[in-house]
Amino acid sequence: MNDTSSAHVYDKMNLEEYFQRIGFCGPRDKADLATLKLIHKHHIMSIPFENLNIHCNERNIMDLEVIFDKVVRRNRGGWCLENNFLFSWVLRELGYGPTMLSSRVFSGSAGDFGPYDSHLINRVDIEGVAYIADVSFGVSSQIWEPLELVHGKDQPQAAAVFRLLDKGEVWILEKTSRKPVILNPEFASNSLVNRKLTKTLYCFKMTPRAHEYFLDVNDALQKDPSALFTNKSICSLQTPSGFRALIGHTYTEVAFKPEDGVDVFDMRDVPEDEIEQVLREKFNVRLPNKLQPVNNTYSYTL
Repeated sequence: MNDTSSAHVYDKMNLEEYFQRIGFCGPRDKADLATLKLIHKHHIMSIPFENLNIHCNERNIMDLEVIFDKVVRRNRGGWCLENNFLFSWVLRELGYGPTMLSSRVFSGSAGDFGPYDSHLINRVDIEGVAYIADVSFGVSSQIWEPLELVHGKDQPQAAAVFRLLDKGEVWILEKTSRKPVILNPEFASNSLVNRKLTKTLYCFKMTPRAHEYFLDVNDALQKDPSALFTNKSICSLQTPSGFRALIGHTYTEVAFKPEDGVDVFDMRDVPEDEIEQVLREKFNVRLPNKLQPVNNTYSYTL
């Protein structure tokens, strides 16, 4: 596939570059669960969930070669349509035979799932057991390893306890997290902090999707003035002890403390002239154009 809107000619994609990008050096000769878990975790610890192109006069293009060049060769991150599309290619190359699925994200303000099939995830079947792999939801809702596709089972991970619910026509993913502790008094009532411990994330069906299914929504999410991604500039990355995020000018480092039943938030506002430094030092991201940080009022929490 070539990006017809661009004059770029891309070198052939290869797994070695991808594995170097995520720092994975382990064996990968078996398409088993253990390998899938390792690669999944390395991806989320190395590649940010971010929509910064939208806010620096660039576009997110739903083309595998373009995504590979951006994420792997230019050391960027991406949103779910990019990261999980790329991850699907990786899994196919390794022999997993994944199935791409579409999902609708839950809106807290509307109290319902969004109007778009805006989120891409992968189903992976290993030895007769189905799993959901999702390397690009970000912040405290990011799973660190695939979830077994089984109804009602609590699946504890670093960020939260996740569970999948079979509602007949659709499956729903929800999580139960810990109480947030805010170190900075001025952010005690900040709207980015999630205070609802049990939260619905998204719903999905088992209908297989090709990448063409997401082309229209990929454009819509970058243009719709009511969409999350036009209202907030987001960059988040998982860390061994939690995650870090830059939303607009607000930078947050979160430490998961499951032994204490809390998550500790360290929040600060970043001056305009330090934004590029934070992106470079905390996320290893360098942008081609100047970022215009945005954090409009919208129902979105860390």
